Amino acid sequence: MQKKIRLTMSQALVKYLCNQFTEIDGEQVPLFAGLFGIFGHGNVTCLSEALEQVQDQLPTYRGQNEQSMALAAIGFAKAKRRRQIMIAATSIGPGAANMVTAAGTAMANRLPVLLLAGDTFANRLPDPVLQQVEHFDDPTVTVNDAFKPVVRYWDRITQPEQIITSLPQAIATMLDPADCGPAFVGLAQDTQEKVFDYPEAFFEPKVWKIPRPRPDRGALSAAVKLLMTAKRPLIISGGGVRYSLAEEQLAEFAAKRGIPVVETIAGKGALTHDHPVHAGPIGIVGSTSANALAKDADVILAIGTRLQDFTTGSWTAFSQEAEFISINTSRFDATKHRALSVVGDALETLIDIDAELDNWIAPPERMAHAKDLFAKWNEILDEHQKPTNALVPSYAQVIGVMNKVARPEDTLIGAAGGTPGEITKGWRVKNPNTFDCEFGFSCMGYEIAAGWGCAIAQQGPGTAGGTPIVMLGDGTYMMMNSDIYSAVLTGHKMIVVVCDNGGYAVINRLQQSKGVPGFNNLLTDCNIQYPENPPHVDFAKHAEAMGAATRNVESLAELETALQWAQENDRTTVISIVSDAWKWVPGDADWDVGVPESSNFEKVREARRAQDEIRARQRVGV
Repeated sequence: MQKKIRLTMSQALVKYLCNQFTEIDGEQVPLFAGLFGIFGHGNVTCLSEALEQVQDQLPTYRGQNEQSMALAAIGFAKAKRRRQIMIAATSIGPGAANMVTAAGTAMANRLPVLLLAGDTFANRLPDPVLQQVEHFDDPTVTVNDAFKPVVRYWDRITQPEQIITSLPQAIATMLDPADCGPAFVGLAQDTQEKVFDYPEAFFEPKVWKIPRPRPDRGALSAAVKLLMTAKRPLIISGGGVRYSLAEEQLAEFAAKRGIPVVETIAGKGALTHDHPVHAGPIGIVGSTSANALAKDADVILAIGTRLQDFTTGSWTAFSQEAEFISINTSRFDATKHRALSVVGDALETLIDIDAELDNWIAPPERMAHAKDLFAKWNEILDEHQKPTNALVPSYAQVIGVMNKVARPEDTLIGAAGGTPGEITKGWRVKNPNTFDCEFGFSCMGYEIAAGWGCAIAQQGPGTAGGTPIVMLGDGTYMMMNSDIYSAVLTGHKMIVVVCDNGGYAVINRLQQSKGVPGFNNLLTDCNIQYPENPPHVDFAKHAEAMGAATRNVESLAELETALQWAQENDRTTVISIVSDAWKWVPGDADWDVGVPESSNFEKVREARRAQDEIRARQRVGV
C-alpha cells in the first residue's frame, strides 16, 4: 500500500521544492537556492509557517518591493545561466500585481523564476476579501490573471492535491531550453491551510537534468551545405550560447573555420573582448566593426538569438541577399526571417555542424578584414574613453575607469536608459560570463535588484565568484533603489555607480533626434517649480541612509580611487558621479521608431523623411 504523508498544501509545496536538485559543475545542489518573500494576509499565516521550518534548506530573504525581489531572482538566474532558480513569493492584490513587470522581464529574456502569489478564497465564502479586485461578470478572475500574458506556465491551486501534477510541470517548463521562462502558481488562501494525505513518493529527491535537443539530420545537412557556399560568413552569438554553456565550443569552431563572431546584448560575454575571433557587438548599440561585417555578410549563422530589433537594426543591418542559418532550441526563434531553421542545443549543434564541414574554412581574408575593423573600433573606444579636460565626464569615460579597476571575475550589470548602449559598446569583457545587460525588456529598476541576486549567486558553483558592479543613471536609481538596503541586510556585497546626468538623458536624446523639443525628460525640461535650478538628490547620502558605504566624486581620478576603495570594502558601496547628458559613443545602425506623419515642427518633418528612408531599407520577413 502506498505510504502517505499528511500535510497542509503549503507544507507540501515547500517540502516538494526542498527535494528538487540539479547539478552544476558536477556538484549536486538544490534546484531552488532560496526564496525572496514579502508576507501579507494572503500568505503569511500558511506559507510562512511552512518556510520558517526549512530556513537551513531553503533560505528566505526579506524583500523591500515585490517587483524588485522578482528582478533579483532574474539576476540570480542569469548569473547561474539558468541552472538554478530562485522563488519570489507575495501576498494577493497589489503585492502580486507588483510582480507582473518582473514576470515580463523574465519572459522577454527567457529566464526561469518561480512566482508564488496568494489568491482569493477558493470557497468564495468571505468574498470580497481584502485586496480582491472584483469582476462583475466573472467571479473567477483575480489580479493573478494578469500574469497569464507574461509567464510560460500559469496555474491556480484551489485543491491541495493539485500541486502533485502542477509543480512538476512548472519546473519542467522553467528548465526546458525551448520554453524557458517564468512560472506562476496562485495559491488560494483557504487551500493553503487544508491538509491532504500526499503520496510519500511525491517528496522523493529528484535531480533535474537540462535537456540538450539534437538537431534534425536533414536540417543539419542543409545548414552545412549553405554554410559551405559562404564567402563572407558571420556568426551572431546570442544569449543561448551562454545558457547552453557553449562558449568554448563556439570559440573553437569559429577559430577553426575562420568565421568572425559578433555578439548580441544578451550574448556579450561569451567571448572575452580580446579573443582572436571576437569582432564586437552588433546592432543599434553595437560597434562599427560588427555592423560593417553584418552589412556585407552573405551567410549569417545566428546562434541562440531571438534577433531583436536592436540586434538587426530593425532589419536594416543586413543586405537583402544575405541568408540566415538560425540555431535555436526554440522553433519560434529559429524560424524567424526566412532563416534555414536548425532546432537544437547550441553546443550539440555546433559539434554536429563542425563534424560535417570536413576541411572547409572561410576565405582567410574574411577574418583578416574582421581583425582590421575591430582594431579600428578599439581605437574609437580608446578615443572616447580617454580622460579630457571636460568639466563633466561622459558615460564612456566613466566606463573606461570602471573597466580598468574591475577584476576579471567581477560582473558588470546594467539595464535601461543610456547605460545599455554605452556598456555594450564600451565594456571590454575580461572573463567569460561576467556581463549582464538586461535589454530584452529594458526594465528600469532591474540593475540594483539584479546586483543583489547576482551577489547571492556568486556564493555557489557555476559563477565567476567576483563582485557585481552595477552601473545605472539617476533616473533609474530614483525608480528602484531599495535593494541597496536588502544587500546590506543580508551581507551580499555589490558596488553601485550612479551616473547623475539630470534626468532621463538617453530618451531625451531620442526625442530630440526625431525633432521634438526637449520635454519632460531632463529635469530642466520638466514641469517643476525651479527648472533653472532643480533640487538635487544626494545619492550618496541617500544610499548611506540605507547602510551602504558611499562617496560622491567629481572627477575620473576620484572615481578610480573610490572604486579601488570600494573593492576593499566588506559591504555594499555606492559611488555617485555627475556625468554628461549629451556625449555618447557613436553608433551607425538604424532603428525603426514611430515618427509623426504630420507635425508643426520642421525638424519632426525632416525626421519623418529620414525614417521613411530607413524603412525602405528593411528586409522583408516575418
